[in-house]
Order: sequence, then structure tokens, then C-alpha cells
Amino acid sequence: MIYTLMLVVFVLGYAAIAFEHQLKIDKAAAALVTGVVTWTLYVLTSHHVHEVEGELLHHLSEISSILFFLIGAMTIVELVDAHEGFSVITDKIKTTNKVKLMWIICVLSFFFSAALDNLTTSIVMVSLLRKLIADQKDRWFFAGMVVVAANAGGAWSPIGDVTTTMLWIKGQITASAVVTDLIIPSLFTLLAPLAILTFRLKGNVKRPLKAEIADHYTDPTTPFERNFVFFAGVAGLIFVPIFKTVTHLPPFMGMMLSLGVLWIITDRMHRRKPADVRHHLSPLGVLQKIDTPSVLFFLGILLAVASLQSMGQLGDLALALDNSIGTDTEGGVFVVSIIIGLLSSIVDNVPLVAAAMGMYEVTADGLFMQDGVFWQFLAYCAGTGGSALIIGSAAGVAVMGLEKIPFGWYLKNISLLALVGYFAGAAVYILERTLF
Repeated sequence: MIYTLMLVVFVLGYAAIAFEHQLKIDKAAAALVTGVVTWTLYVLTSHHVHEVEGELLHHLSEISSILFFLIGAMTIVELVDAHEGFSVITDKIKTTNKVKLMWIICVLSFFFSAALDNLTTSIVMVSLLRKLIADQKDRWFFAGMVVVAANAGGAWSPIGDVTTTMLWIKGQITASAVVTDLIIPSLFTLLAPLAILTFRLKGNVKRPLKAEIADHYTDPTTPFERNFVFFAGVAGLIFVPIFKTVTHLPPFMGMMLSLGVLWIITDRMHRRKPADVRHHLSPLGVLQKIDTPSVLFFLGILLAVASLQSMGQLGDLALALDNSIGTDTEGGVFVVSIIIGLLSSIVDNVPLVAAAMGMYEVTADGLFMQDGVFWQFLAYCAGTGGSALIIGSAAGVAVMGLEKIPFGWYLKNISLLALVGYFAGAAVYILERTLF
């Protein structure tokens, strides 16, 4: 009875997340309620409360490492943004040709996403698009492609997508292998829809009359400070996988070290400025601007998935997949991963990957070993499949909120392009594995 009830709560929670804009309830609230209620139901079935508490704390140690990583990354990016560091890139874009601009924006998003993450990249690129494109419908189209590009770029980098980060933190994949094995398939995920748009897009975009916001002129940072903080921030983020490889400490430790160093640099840099200016340009000031609801959303949804893992529903799901499709062959693994990727467009990819990690163990060799076919292809599929619907990824949800893009508009204009890219990239990965 409780077993089924937990699943019902989980599905209802998912529905509330998927239809948050219709229900006018933030997905973070739905996720937190779902996470706590499923654990409450689980503890009610157990005669050993202390054992359940131990399981919860075990899961929480893994979840918190992901959350601290996210908080550190978001703070560094906000700090760069507060210094207008991203103007290093945006000031160089002069073209108004739609095709050229689409290629520039998408390629930038692809590589930004790998160095930063897809959520942060989509937020940065939307603010950039507002300076470059006046017409709302044009901006929606570019923003939709930013979602596709950011998710493709995030899939091949250990710090580019939360799902890839989760797999890396838990040891299913290594940083070097995921970059070398997934960069080409991920690139095709972007190149396929871009090739179609090269022939479809016509004309030029109109620039807004005021390309710069008023704050730009009163900003107290110098060009040297902007450039220095931009390159220091990006270097700090890229340092994280190197730190983990050398020390074998969890990635959030490297992220906290990068944040601490950047904090010291900016405090020293602005030490002679007025207190209000110094506060605006310090981590203390930008911490108020990070996307806290997203952090709480991940907490809630990962708690909910952990409860299903502890109760046993995920093990049963693995058994059902094995019985119906089979994951004992490469072909079966490819089919299962593609299904998980497509499911991640309907629901968030974070819980789906968390579920897969709960369903399957890392083996010493074969398809499920570290950097095995299953884990790598799962990282690709879960990272890029979410682009098919706007609610299927953190980047999509962020862009939907910032630009007020309707669910139906994205479905009509972007979804088919995203699916073409998804299957093109999947085909490239399968060919790589089959031929080489």
C-alpha cells in the first residue's frame, strides 16, 4: 500500500513540476513537498527508524556535495556578471544577419556551457540577446536555440550539466573520458539543427535602440577589472576537474577553493572603493542574486528519488527494463538510454539520472564499468534529450521564465529541431562505438 502511495506522490509531484506555470506553483515548492512526503511514507513502513535515518543521512551527504558545487558555481558566475565580465564577449558581436548571429550565439552557448554550465549559460545568453535583438519573436527563436546549444555543450563536460556532474561526482564517468568521447556527438546535436536553420532563416535582426542598460555607464569597474575577473572566474571553474583528478577530493571542494580565491582577489581589488560599491562587487552582494529556488528544487527532487531507491521501486524498474528490453547487450543499452533521454524532456533530467544511478551498479568491466557505454551514453542522452520540450531541462525552464516563452510556441518551433539534433548525436555516438 505505502509502496504504491509513494509512487503516486512522486508522480503527482512530477506533474506539479511539469505544469508549474499553469498551476502558478513554483517547481521548488512541489519538489520539496514531494521529497519530504515520500521519506515520511517510507519511515512509516519501517520498524527500524534509526536505519531509515541512517539511509537518509547517507543520501544527504551525496546530495549536499552536488548542492554546494552548484552554489559555488552560481556565485562565481554572478560575480563575473556583477563586474560585467561577460562584456568581453558581447562587445565583439557586430553582425545583424540572422544566420551569422545564430551560428555565433549557438557556438558561444555550446562552449560557454562546457566551461560554466547550461543553466548559467542560458541566463547569460538571454541577457546578451536582449542587447542584440529588439523583436520578441526573433529573440524567442534565438533563445530556444540557446537551450539546444547549452544542453549539447553541457553534456560533454563534467561541469556543464548537473546530470553529467552527478555521474562524475559518483564515479560512473571520469572527466577526461567524457570530454574525449562525447564532444563529437554533442557537436552534431547542435550542427544538425543549425544546418537546417542556415537554409531556413532569412534577413536581419533589429537592434534595440538602447543597446546598453543605464547601469553600464555608471558601473564602477574598469576594463582591466572586468577582463581580470572574467578570466579568473573561468579559470576557477576549469580548475575544478583538475583539482578532483589530482586530489581525489569531491568536486565541491575544488569549487569552494576557486570561490575563496576569487573572493580574496575581488576584496583586495576593491578595498579602496566606497562600502556600497564594494558590497555590490563582492560575493556577499552577489550571493543574494543566485538562483536559490533551483538549489532547493534539486534538493527536493534528489531526496524524492533517494526515497524510491531506498524503498526498492527503482530496483524493480531496472528489473522491468531488463526483462522488456535488456541491458546485457550494447543495443539494449542504447535503447534504454535513448528512452531515458526522451523521458527527460517530459520530466526533469536530474531525477531520471539519479534513478538510473540507483538502478544500476558500477561494475569492474563490461557495459556498466566506469566510463562504460551505458554511463557515457546516459550522460549524452539525459543531457541533450531534455531540449525536446522547454520544461525538460534547467536551461529551458530558466529561458521560459526569463523570456516568458509559451510551452506551445517552443513545441511548434524548436522541438522538432531539438529532436533532429538529439538523434543525430546519438547516431554519431553509436557509430563511433560500433566502428572504432
